[in-house]
Amino acid sequence: MSTREVNLDGHDSSQLEMMEEMCLLVDSEDRVIGSETKLDCHRNEGNRHRAFSVLIFDSEGRLLVQKRASEKITFPGVWANSCCSHPLDLESEKNGPEGAMTAARRKLWQELGIPQNETDQWTFHHVGRMEYSCRWNEDWIEREIDHIMVVRADATVDHNLNEISEVLWAEPDEVKRMMDGQGKWQDQVIAPWFRLIWQHYVIPNDCDFMSMTSEINDDITYCGEVDMDGSPVNPGQTLLDALSGHRDKVEGEIMSSLSKMKQKNLHGAMTHLFKGGGKRLRAILPRLVGEAVGVANDGHYTLGASIEIIHNFTLIHDDIIDQDPIRRGLDAVHVEYDDATAINAGDAMLAVGFEILAESKDVPDELLGHLIRSIGKMVRKVAEGQQEDIEFEARDEVTEDEYIAMIAGKTSAMFETCARTGAILAGASDEEVSNMAQWGLNLGLCFQLMDDLIDITGDTETLGKPAGSDIVQGKRTLIAIHALQSDSDLSNFNEVFGSGECSEEDLSRAVSELEASGSISYAKNRAMHHHSLAHECLDKLEESPSLSVLRELTDFQLIRIS
Repeated sequence: MSTREVNLDGHDSSQLEMMEEMCLLVDSEDRVIGSETKLDCHRNEGNRHRAFSVLIFDSEGRLLVQKRASEKITFPGVWANSCCSHPLDLESEKNGPEGAMTAARRKLWQELGIPQNETDQWTFHHVGRMEYSCRWNEDWIEREIDHIMVVRADATVDHNLNEISEVLWAEPDEVKRMMDGQGKWQDQVIAPWFRLIWQHYVIPNDCDFMSMTSEINDDITYCGEVDMDGSPVNPGQTLLDALSGHRDKVEGEIMSSLSKMKQKNLHGAMTHLFKGGGKRLRAILPRLVGEAVGVANDGHYTLGASIEIIHNFTLIHDDIIDQDPIRRGLDAVHVEYDDATAINAGDAMLAVGFEILAESKDVPDELLGHLIRSIGKMVRKVAEGQQEDIEFEARDEVTEDEYIAMIAGKTSAMFETCARTGAILAGASDEEVSNMAQWGLNLGLCFQLMDDLIDITGDTETLGKPAGSDIVQGKRTLIAIHALQSDSDLSNFNEVFGSGECSEEDLSRAVSELEASGSISYAKNRAMHHHSLAHECLDKLEESPSLSVLRELTDFQLIRIS
């Protein structure tokens, strides 16, 4: 975290005093790993900590909402749910949901004037947890795992004006107008965590208290970094500038390397996919990692070109295996040419990838063996993952763990290798190399899980490949695995899955069933889990502009279209 101090002059003394309270630091699984002041949990880059949010519904189904006082240091003057704060480093408040309920009773008295002898009689329904982060300004950020609790009570409120400026018992339709910024809410600011709670916990249950509390839910919904309106943060200009600045150089390395092939038809097949554009994330990744952990040089461009060429070799063969006709909006190589030429082109690209690395004057001889060994291991893991993927299609059952292990090879191995080799070439320590490899692994897992989601929820024109092809081909993605193990009625999905072809209407009905069964949201939550683990690795690095690029790249996986 940056050591830049935040100027607290002029803030309310009571609020300043609460900034010294000790919040609970937690890991991505919400396990307590320490404590830190409320101030340090919320300033600059912040620290992940535990929080709670209470929604109080009265007997008429109205929700108590509050407007945070202007004296609040973080997120002042915004409208939020009934009560929201943090369990503290107290024995009574450390124990998961029970500790959060104890903390809630303390704050319900302190903020809303509801006495504890009354809240002791309430039933707190724990409906889930969510992790998110949201920046208020350059000084303040919210970064927490929030325990969501729902209560039915006709409470009499006597709110603390130092904490809350207004309260309102709102009908569901009124809260919807609040969220949509309609009428009197047009100029009001709604807390991002309240928007996320409404989106993930209230709306899916039709704003019905009984539906929300019908079963205990201890899952974590991973929402990533969001804007104030609750929408995912788009990649910033820092990332776009970094990609733009490096892309031309690595693209030049790639095309120059492929020019080694003089046979005209084979050269055309080897360069075909590169004509479809692309962000070249894998090709640029070694350089970005090198800048963040050590000293980058032009050898990182050759390294990135090597991995990107080898990556495209796997795509060519992958399209032949799956008989996918489209890649990056172009005819697949085996369609543009033929299967034999496509196979030959892939073989030649694998050879060129290693050849240019061995010839580079910017790769020290003492590191060349490490790099070649890492890339060779990557190719082997990709092949193993690809073979597992092929064999999954003939199996009656594939477990979630087996699927994650498969994509850890087929997809994540390349991200892991880009990060590992980029750190090695930059002269990073063994510990730093291992940490960045873990970052790349989790980045790749997030990437593939999001790719599975995009295959189902995207369209052919945007994707550059057939939408829904995973379902039609019977691919055992995490979405499909969850669906096949579901007790939900998935008659349309079962009919379409592995059929080889179907109408757009049948596919649309199958996707609707996957959404209703929770299979799509389950896979998204798993993607968010690996997104969170990737950020944990980045938290170990010193703050720098280069680290900011890696953070934005990590977040970019959540909203990208490949």
